[in-house]
Parts: sequence; structure tokens; C-alpha cells
Amino acid sequence: MSQDLTAELCASVAAAIAAATPLCLRGGGTKDFLGRHCAGRPLALAGHRGILDHQPRELTLTARAGTPLCEIETALAEAGQCLPFEPPHFGPGATLGGTIACGLSGPARPHAGAARDLVLGARVLTGRGEVLRFGGAVMKNVAGYDIARLMTGAFGTLGILLDISLKVLPRPEAVRTLVLDCAGDEALARLRALARRALPLSASCHDGERLWLRLSGAERALGPAAAEIGGERVEPGRAEDFWDALVREQRHPFFTAPGAPLWRLSLPPHAPALALDAPQLIEWGGAQRWLRTVHPAEVVRAEAARLGGHATCFRGGEAMHSPFTPLSPPLLALHRNLKQAFDPHGILNPGRFHAEF
Repeated sequence: MSQDLTAELCASVAAAIAAATPLCLRGGGTKDFLGRHCAGRPLALAGHRGILDHQPRELTLTARAGTPLCEIETALAEAGQCLPFEPPHFGPGATLGGTIACGLSGPARPHAGAARDLVLGARVLTGRGEVLRFGGAVMKNVAGYDIARLMTGAFGTLGILLDISLKVLPRPEAVRTLVLDCAGDEALARLRALARRALPLSASCHDGERLWLRLSGAERALGPAAAEIGGERVEPGRAEDFWDALVREQRHPFFTAPGAPLWRLSLPPHAPALALDAPQLIEWGGAQRWLRTVHPAEVVRAEAARLGGHATCFRGGEAMHSPFTPLSPPLLALHRNLKQAFDPHGILNPGRFHAEF
């Protein structure tokens, strides 16, 4: 089903401006747990949906923001293609707009690029009530500022995504997963060594006990690479379940266990092990560390900063009142200026990203 609700959404924004009423943007609702609570009148976006253009030879796809992610992935699979950043769904109602607004990427992120890297253009309804188009549906577009990518990860605080153009890629010819028994320190050392080799790695994860490595590419290249790495080969069905369900959709026992809040740490890949005694799961060649801990937010963020990164409270705990790393005064001023430029009335998801805007 394809439906264009641009006129209706423009009217809703105009009414919100006139009444000074904040809007809480909502697509499929699968990412509601991310970020701060948004106080405002709900504005449903999932009805604005439909794939507008797919050019398999040009490796591009354009769809309305409310289009279900599963519908896009099905259409791409029929053409032997995929979304290379492997976005998590976190539920059957996941939409393209919510995925891009939250800037989420899956296991392939360090090898195929992040969501932001693959956004080519977007049509956006700003908090001024203006419909603007940024970028385009071509892989080379360098005119002006890259505002379309700025909207990626902005949590809807700068504009309502209407249409999004993405770069897509062919599905790999072959995929193979290997698993090696090793502790966290050894896993980090192995990942650093593997990063220095020309291997067809497409994902990595240490689940606390074992290091999982995924190879993707031409079949003739995977055999020699697997022999060089070693380890046990995982049956394809079990491997797909691990990467898609357990890691990407966070159904692994590490994520689903009740108790301590879940933290996401973004670090340099070469960063050493965390000096915090708590369960950890390592992804992205060491660049993404998931942490289960009751340590205070300031302790977790201080450890992330010591290692050259930052920490976000992903689920649970008092830190969800301020889940993102506090901005320095210069960065806060920059964000406020951006908010003023795109949403001067402060009606779009106020406080969802940071309390200050």
C-alpha cells in the first residue's frame, strides 16, 4: 500500500505552530524506548508509506519514511540486494523513517558503513512548516551541505522525514561464520590483528565466552580466509539466527536478561578492555561495547571518555532521564543553533535528544 500524507502532515505542523503545541513523532513505535521521553501530542507517521523508486542497476532506493522496513528488505531481496548497514527492527512495525531518525546500524556497520553513510538524500518537513529536499537519489551529490545525513540520528528534533533515498548493495555471494573460544582480552587482541589483514570480514562479536566472526563475499575467497583464521565453522541456519536475531535484534541472553541497565559504549577499535567489572558484549571489531552494570552514569561515562569514546544508556535505569553524553558548551551551542534554524518554535520532539532543546 502506498500513501502520500504530505499535505496532512504539513497541516498538522502548521496547526501545532499556531497553537504552540509540541508534537511527539511516532512511526511504528519500535524505537520508543530510545532517548528521553517526549512530551507532546502524538503525530502518527506510519501511514505515509510506499516505495517510490528502486533502481537496481544504480544501487539506489527511495521510499516514504513510514514504509515498513520489512517491505523494503523484501523488495531488495527479490532483486538480490540488501540494506548494507543491516538496521535492527526491534519489532515488526519498524519503519524506514524511525530507523534513520535513530541512526541505528547492525553487525555490518564497520565494514559496510553506518546508516548515515548510506543516506543519499531526503525530503523533510521542518518545524517551520516548510517541505525541503536535500541531496538526491544519486550516489554522487556534493552540492551544498549534507543536511540529509544531518537528519540521521537527530531523533526527529530537526524535521519530519518524508522521503529517504538510500544506497543499496548486492547481497554477498556467500557467507560463512566461524567461532573461537576465547576470553574478552584475547578476543580484542585477535580483532586488532584481523583488522590489519585483507580478510572479507563482515561482522564480529564476542558474547562473553566466544568470538564470532562472519565472512562475506565470493565463495572462492572464503575458504582461504577461514583457514587463515581458524576456529569452528557454524551451520548456516544457526549462524543466521545468531547475527540477525540474537545480535541485531538483541535477543541474545546478554540483552534480554533482567536486572542492570544496558549501556552502549562507542570506542576506538583499538581501545583496551573496560576497567569495569560487569558483563560485556563486544561488537564492530571492538568499536562497540555493550555493558550491563549498576555503576552510576558518571562512572560509566568517565571510563568511556578515558578510552577515547562516549557512553549512551540504551535501556533501563535512572540514566534514561539523560541517556546521551552531556554536550560540551560549544557543541550545545551548535545544536541549539541547528534546532533554531530547523525548528524555531520548538515543536518537534522537544527534549527527546537532550533536555536543552
